Amino acid sequence: MAEEARPKSEVAVTAETTDMGRISNAFSPPKPSWFTPKRLLIIFCVINLLNYLDRGAIASNGVNGNRRTCTKSGTCTSGSGIQGDFNLNNFQDGVLSSAFMVGLLVASPIFASLAKSVNPFRLIGVGLSVWTLATAGCGIAFDFWSITICRMLVGVGEASFISLAAPFIDDNAPVTQKTAWLAIFYMCIPAGVALGYVYGGFVGGHFNWRFAFFGEAILMFPFAVLGFVMKPLQLKGFTPAESKKALTDDSTSKVDMLSIKVEVTDQSLKGPSKSRCRYVNLDQLSRFLKDMKVLLLEKVYVVNVLGYISYNFVIGAYSYWGPKAGYNIYSMRNADMVFGGITIVCGILGTIAGGLVLDKMNSTISNAFKLLSAATFLGAAFCFSAFCLKSLYAFLVLFSIGELLVFATQGPVNYICLHCVNPSMRPLSMAMSTVAIHIFGDVPSSPLVGVLQDNVNNWRVTALVLTTVLFLAAAIWFIGIFIHSVDRFNEDSEHPVTTTEKTNTMPLLEGKTAGETEHCGA
Repeated sequence: MAEEARPKSEVAVTAETTDMGRISNAFSPPKPSWFTPKRLLIIFCVINLLNYLDRGAIASNGVNGNRRTCTKSGTCTSGSGIQGDFNLNNFQDGVLSSAFMVGLLVASPIFASLAKSVNPFRLIGVGLSVWTLATAGCGIAFDFWSITICRMLVGVGEASFISLAAPFIDDNAPVTQKTAWLAIFYMCIPAGVALGYVYGGFVGGHFNWRFAFFGEAILMFPFAVLGFVMKPLQLKGFTPAESKKALTDDSTSKVDMLSIKVEVTDQSLKGPSKSRCRYVNLDQLSRFLKDMKVLLLEKVYVVNVLGYISYNFVIGAYSYWGPKAGYNIYSMRNADMVFGGITIVCGILGTIAGGLVLDKMNSTISNAFKLLSAATFLGAAFCFSAFCLKSLYAFLVLFSIGELLVFATQGPVNYICLHCVNPSMRPLSMAMSTVAIHIFGDVPSSPLVGVLQDNVNNWRVTALVLTTVLFLAAAIWFIGIFIHSVDRFNEDSEHPVTTTEKTNTMPLLEGKTAGETEHCGA
């Protein structure tokens, strides 16, 4: 009765005020979560460290082992590790190190695209769960093909977070320390590989190579679970989930008075679920193809990735064959420990130093190319000279200096990938960069180096031939200095985001698009 007694104008004003408040809340920023930028940086670093620890472990002499051999007199050895148990030749052994790329290649574009419509940290949880099961599967493998399939699935885990971690770090790092923060994250690559050498050598030498994989699965499991409960901050270029959901809910009320129309969601709720899903899939595919065209037409991005491919061709082969080459060239009995120690010290110091130097130089794309070309050229010269020497101690000194310089590239090269494209394209930029450097870099390098060694049967010659590719990387990055570049970090999205489009995108916040996700699962 009291409501009926109120004037209609007053009721209308009250309803309008309520709607205005709901719309205002829709655009209000989300409440900060426990996962602050520094805490998430630490989480990303640990995940990256474990991922590359696995790479180092499978390359270590303790896990990888040696193949069965027989002398002319008929005396045979049973071999050790994976290579000995499964009687693998060097080519098969190289294929095993590169098998993860299959999962990475297939999953990276999928995860990068789904990040716009599904909570990315749920995707990370799924990917790391697959990674955990795959590494455990390596421990129970019974032949070459079974362990190869498990190694393929390991790549899914890397694909699930590598395209999101770097953009997030770049968003939340202090302006004067962006490259340094990126360097800290990418420092985990050499550090993880080095720890993997030591970890694999210790576990494989004292227990059994299979236990190394079981240990990795146990260590990663908590982070797989964490991926399903994370509520991180917003990623630049995307819209908060709560805002989108509120807008979608209000689309059936009085939102029309502000000309906010969410026609896609409203119409999709009326049509068949299959048609709705087909529309969403075609829309995502079309957007993906347009973004790929933009990337391929960006000269700075292409030159940067080409140099990165050449660089990773060498680094990938170094990381896999390094301990074995050192063992054969210099008779290192503790090659895993030596290469692990050099890599972890030089990797950490070199990567952080590269980021700090670029920040001091003024972080620009042109300066990043200058640092990349200079550091890579000098690093290649020192590494090439090191393999020419017969003295073990002289080799260790020169090779350490070379690795220090070579690892200084990690921060600058990823800085270019992030800043030469629009903010909303950074996940795809990082995903495609990762796919390219693996599929054309370290994936073919390991088996190709194995084939070369099978033919020349001289690890010193093999190492020298491999190292010359670093000079190619330096030359490509040198070309990048003269290409006109624009830092697009503060530019708007490549695809202007209207209210309608916001219902099809998802930030790094918990929640899901109203209607779309739920009905597609029906």
